[in-house]
Amino acid sequence: MNSPAEIPYKSFIKIERNSDTPIYLQLANQLAKAIQLGYIPTGTKLLGTRQLSEILTLHRNTIVNSFQELEAQGWIEIVPNKGSYVLSQTSQKFQKTIVPKQFSINLYPDKTGFQFEQSILLDNPYENFNQRLYLTDGIIDHRLAELKLPAKLYSAILKRKTSISKVNQSKNEYFLKNLANYLNLTRGLHISKENILVTRSSEISLFLIAEILLKQNDVVAVANLSYYKSNMIFQTQFAKIKQIKTDEFGIDTDDLRKLCEQFPIRIVYVTPHHHYPTTVTLSSQRRVELLQLSQEFGFAIVEDDYDFDFHYSNHPILPLASSDQNGMVVYTGKFGHYLAPGYRIGFIVAPKNLILEAKKHLSILDQQVDPFIEQVLGEMISEGEINRILKKHRKTYRERRDYFCHKLKTELNDLISFTSPNGGLAVWINFNQPINLMELKRNCAKNELFIPQTILYQTQHQTGIRLGFAHLNFEEIDEVISILKQEIIKKAE
Repeated sequence: MNSPAEIPYKSFIKIERNSDTPIYLQLANQLAKAIQLGYIPTGTKLLGTRQLSEILTLHRNTIVNSFQELEAQGWIEIVPNKGSYVLSQTSQKFQKTIVPKQFSINLYPDKTGFQFEQSILLDNPYENFNQRLYLTDGIIDHRLAELKLPAKLYSAILKRKTSISKVNQSKNEYFLKNLANYLNLTRGLHISKENILVTRSSEISLFLIAEILLKQNDVVAVANLSYYKSNMIFQTQFAKIKQIKTDEFGIDTDDLRKLCEQFPIRIVYVTPHHHYPTTVTLSSQRRVELLQLSQEFGFAIVEDDYDFDFHYSNHPILPLASSDQNGMVVYTGKFGHYLAPGYRIGFIVAPKNLILEAKKHLSILDQQVDPFIEQVLGEMISEGEINRILKKHRKTYRERRDYFCHKLKTELNDLISFTSPNGGLAVWINFNQPINLMELKRNCAKNELFIPQTILYQTQHQTGIRLGFAHLNFEEIDEVISILKQEIIKKAE
């Protein structure tokens, strides 16, 4: 049996006296780890509590409590008048204590001890920054998000005696019914609650669609300037990406026909309401042609309507899904992204058979969104609160779009070209003369303006930026345009 003196306790016992974890529990946990790792072998007699308290400079009662905790967990046996022994977890024989020179019970390995394939495609494109001002690809102003009403409703729902049973029994039917009615009224759809699947985000929705529809080497057609996240999602399924030409009317359906004649297209991914990143709206004629092509060549249309709620005219163009009579369109979007973060969801609208299949996949990843949050959202739709909030937000963002475009025109008109979008939260600008966008990014950062690389688009034939305006108030817009003007003029000289 190993001698207690052979165990180099001080080499692996590290007590943090300022930790919230009691000292006796820190000691017990670290001794348990050492036993698990084999550094204190089965059958070893531990030092007595008095000796160990002297070595570790801890009170003897702390050692006693630690040993009692270890015994309760089944790691050691305390034999009266004899000592404490490490219990056998298997039938192994006693071993000699071997402690590596660099061993520390508190370290966690930096790398796995096994090999696995690491993705280059999924490297995080986001960057940390500390500049006071920043640009985005078009997000809401979180300072304006509706916070009080959802919280008030959530609290009220929890206080109802029948809430838990009703929500559990309904299986989200109340919310799904109201969401279906809302989408039918606002987007011209003709769906029921069986045609909707709710997810935690639009990215999860798109991931589910890709997982169900795609196999390895399937071909996905996207616009030649498109959403980087959607491309990443398709590539996780080992799909081949083919690009469709675009112009001021959206994707070129003649070019898509040529692709279909060359390749067996499985999915065409589009953002027709406000094309990402250029914000142009797909023309009515091309919408009809796209639906006809899907029927002719048998590909699925994945329509990502990421910012339908933010339209600034009285008659927004309805989605492709509203005209689909053949079940060729899978429609996905966001709901509630103008509310507090926990109340924002994604959704998929599709024929029932695809929704049923998507539910199978989602049940593995995520059982459901918080049912009480769904109840809140359902009541906000039913009581007209969603429409009220959206009306207020649209007014604010329309004013910001107008002011942002006015500043672009007055300050940068000779250097850029752009069209004021009829909706959405961003403006697409093209530079009249090519400039190095990465250098512009670095120079703006020195002036307290952060520009993420994900909004920069530079090719041999095009230099453009997708400028989000909605998160900026008028004073911030003034500052941002001033910095951009200063640095762009420097580059143009």
